[in-house]
Amino acid sequence: MTAHKLTCESTGVRLDKFLADAGLELSRSMAVTLIENGNVTVNGKPCSKKQKLSAGDTVDVTVPDAEPYEAKAEQIPLDIIYEDADLLVVNKPKGMVVHPAAGNYEGTLVNALLWHCGDSLSGINGVLRPGIVHRIDKDTSGLLIVAKNDRTHKGLAEQIKAHSFTREYEAVVFGSLRDDEGTVDAPIGRHPVDRKKMCVTQKNSKNAVTHYRVLSRYKGYTHIRCVLETGRTHQIRVHMAYLGHPVAGDPVYGVKNERVPFSGQCLHAKKIGFVHPVMGAYMEFDSELPPYFQAFLHKLQNISK
Repeated sequence: MTAHKLTCESTGVRLDKFLADAGLELSRSMAVTLIENGNVTVNGKPCSKKQKLSAGDTVDVTVPDAEPYEAKAEQIPLDIIYEDADLLVVNKPKGMVVHPAAGNYEGTLVNALLWHCGDSLSGINGVLRPGIVHRIDKDTSGLLIVAKNDRTHKGLAEQIKAHSFTREYEAVVFGSLRDDEGTVDAPIGRHPVDRKKMCVTQKNSKNAVTHYRVLSRYKGYTHIRCVLETGRTHQIRVHMAYLGHPVAGDPVYGVKNERVPFSGQCLHAKKIGFVHPVMGAYMEFDSELPPYFQAFLHKLQNISK
């Protein structure tokens, strides 16, 4: 356990924001968790995350020691694009789950990272997701950044929140998009009936913006590039389905009986860019389209002749 005693110097600041900005290397979500677990008091009294502080308020914070992570390290090959003392960029294959969950406690990216990095992973996201700053779905391939320490994790998370984190994807979608480029600006929230799905909705949602551009057209399909302005769960998959052009092979949001069968969504996180939280330099990485993606494009080219 590590205890901190802080004094607020201004009035009207929300408690969770105050903690995130207090230099404790806590993300806002981690600050909220500490508050909800009773690890934070204001002037010796329990508090809520929305509580607004006054100048002179005393905030006591107890940060518990990281829980031991019981998932075993596994010697799974990783396609590491870049690595230094603070972070690494991994090219995740299609079919690999990012972090352990029910039904997938082995063979995940986290299991592989534990073998490769040992104890050198950020603990901000807890014992189930050490080092994971953002995630991509099991059947989405491509670039993912992993933080080795909490300072790096917090710095990257702040860039994602500020929409200064570059994320470009390529996808094949069903049907022919009318326009060669466009923007989908539609909020995304949990589906009201199927809680495993997301949907475009005004209720309990967050703003979501996806920019897309057509790269090539085929008979019944379109190859596109998507640039994320925000990073909501299943954002590209939900937005393209909302347009009536779901990602090819998408088992959740796609169409049944597609003309060219494809298993798992044809979606690849191709480019990632960010300012290194420690070195301060902008870094950008690009990856080639994986063999499964190229094979599908080749098949579409043949049927479009």
